[in-house]
Amino acid sequence: MRMGWLLLSFLIVATGTSARAASDREVLLEGVKSIAAPGSPGPLCVFGEHAFAVVTGSVKEKRVEPVVAAAHWGEGRVVAFGHDGYFGAEALAKDDTGKLLLNAVRWSSGRAAPSDVRVATSDKGLAAFLQKSGLKVAHFDVNKLSECDVLCLHVNALAPEAARAAVTAFVKKGGGLLVGGLGWGWLQLNPGKTLADDNPGNRTLADAGIVWADGSLSRTNETGFDATIAPPELCNASKALQLLLDMKEKNLKPIGHEIAQATWSLTQAARSLPPDEPVLLPRLKQLEKELAGGAVPTPEKPLKTRTDALARLVLTLQLEEMKKLPLEKLSAHPAAAAFPGGVPADAPRVERTLSIETRIPRWHSTGLYAAPGELINITLPESAAGKSLRVRIGAHTDSIAHLDSWSRCPEISRQWPLTAIKTPAGNVFGGLIYIEIPANCKLGAIDVCIGNAIEAPRFVLGKTTLEAWRMQVRKHPAPWAELQTSKVILTVKSDYVRELDDPEALMKFWDQVMDACAELAGIPAERPSPERYVTDVQISAGYMHSGYPIMAPLSITKAMIDTQWMQTKDEPTWGFFHEMGHNHQVGAWTFEGTGEVTCNLFSRFVLEKVSGVPVAKQRIQGAEAMQALRQHLAGGAKFDEWKAKPFLALIMYDQLQKAFGWETYKKVLAGYNDPANGAQPANDGEKRDQWMVRFSRACGKNLGPFFQAWGVPTSEKARAAIAELPAWMPEDFPAK
Repeated sequence: MRMGWLLLSFLIVATGTSARAASDREVLLEGVKSIAAPGSPGPLCVFGEHAFAVVTGSVKEKRVEPVVAAAHWGEGRVVAFGHDGYFGAEALAKDDTGKLLLNAVRWSSGRAAPSDVRVATSDKGLAAFLQKSGLKVAHFDVNKLSECDVLCLHVNALAPEAARAAVTAFVKKGGGLLVGGLGWGWLQLNPGKTLADDNPGNRTLADAGIVWADGSLSRTNETGFDATIAPPELCNASKALQLLLDMKEKNLKPIGHEIAQATWSLTQAARSLPPDEPVLLPRLKQLEKELAGGAVPTPEKPLKTRTDALARLVLTLQLEEMKKLPLEKLSAHPAAAAFPGGVPADAPRVERTLSIETRIPRWHSTGLYAAPGELINITLPESAAGKSLRVRIGAHTDSIAHLDSWSRCPEISRQWPLTAIKTPAGNVFGGLIYIEIPANCKLGAIDVCIGNAIEAPRFVLGKTTLEAWRMQVRKHPAPWAELQTSKVILTVKSDYVRELDDPEALMKFWDQVMDACAELAGIPAERPSPERYVTDVQISAGYMHSGYPIMAPLSITKAMIDTQWMQTKDEPTWGFFHEMGHNHQVGAWTFEGTGEVTCNLFSRFVLEKVSGVPVAKQRIQGAEAMQALRQHLAGGAKFDEWKAKPFLALIMYDQLQKAFGWETYKKVLAGYNDPANGAQPANDGEKRDQWMVRFSRACGKNLGPFFQAWGVPTSEKARAAIAELPAWMPEDFPAK
């Protein structure tokens, strides 16, 4: 692979450090070609002069991050892992993971022969593995570190300040340390805390030039991570910073992938470094002072990795600092005016008391908006304080930090726990205000008072009258609006609804969509909580994507709120129903290769049942479908091809629908919800088998030959289970 000459230039300057890192990595990876990926490993950030990546995983857009990193720390050495599962028996037995761990013990001890190395750990499974490997193992005791050569710890063992201090002193005097942790997992278990400020691993190893970051890593081979791939030097955030500074000061132009890697390494470090980190963080803050005015992304002038790398870095630093500001020091971010938008200067602030039914989980819309940089006040009953309720400001939860172009700030939604009767909250970007209710909340209906807010257009089917909507509600000054039923909520820019005269008809249509999805999925029409669609100037993936909320581009808002369009047009309504189909997918009947297929059953069904577009007149039908099928058969009906082409696979599902109707589909899908129909499939092969067997029994036909003709693998046992049924093939199925 070609290396940019600029990158090469600063590698020459750091020849000594790089050479030692390469030598150390060679020792650590002796006999190691591949390591496991326990669970969903997360990334590490490397930024110290004597720190280096050992093994990397993939992130989006061809970037990599360390999953294993190491450093010389004082007189000692440390190896960090991006998941504490690397100390578990399953991971240690897979590929060369156990060999890597033993190499790490040997390297961190500084001894050529590990047989006399004394290791301390509190992990019984790891202790057994180490003892079986011939090492001397003791239970970790922070008061007996002098009796050890190497410590093997989980990040949480460093939580007590005394433990951090003792371990730091131990390593700096020549000891070895292996630490396993998981950034995103720690954040989930510690709501309201940050990796930078609170994670004990980051507070300890920042001095060594290694910290844990948020996010997950994709595998680089089938079983885990390929250890033979040399990590790029720009995995080190300090080297990445030097590259970007050379670009600015010398007007040099490295290769695009180098810029992308450097920017990503620095961005992750900026989010993860403790506030008192003394080496890299001061350099970043000085850069922030110099370039702050240019860090304002807009749709017209997005910040791009290739041309605006430093501005993106500065913006990341600003956002991290704003999260930590005392609420009384908040002010509007300059980018808020472009998105999600400012509020009119004369918009009145109001106080409203709302009844929140806590039996309904997830977000509760309030019809209120927080102005950018202004504080709102939330008052709860005493009985609700500290019961895991939260307030959220901003519906736009999609992080676009990984994208190469930012049309808005990458993260603009914030939330706070409601731990007291009175809670202030604010967001530098502003946003719609929500009260978040945890699952299984037992508080019943409670009154929540929200003060210093701005009213937003909000239509609630069955509660808001058309007269009130037309005369007053749609004119409320907040820049974002919501159209709501008990089953679905649409979040759109207020400009789009100012002229909307009949939201009642629109939302009745959307209720029909949701009822049709429930009907096909075999679930009750009345839902535990409504699904949500949120429009955004830029989303994290795809044209639209599923989730809570489903995210869609601003450009399709007009279609979303146009009843006639939704009832007569195939585009973009297919996409709306496709993403809602994802939200209704069940893993038991969605095997590998059908993730983008079974969701389209809902597109088909809703278009036919609600919009009146027969399946025969929808996309990929008739001669087009037959041609695709003939090509598939002529190519040998390969399952890998079937899995790779969602609309090809959908033809198979369409043939079943044409022959046996939607009623059979509904019967089959509902059957998965009934425990009386047997155990759920345990693996992908069982999913295929059960789908064939359940559908065969529902339609009274043996579908074994049909599955074989398509090339979809099923077991001999499953085919034998339906052998008594009459064999079936579509009448127009072409010969191979």
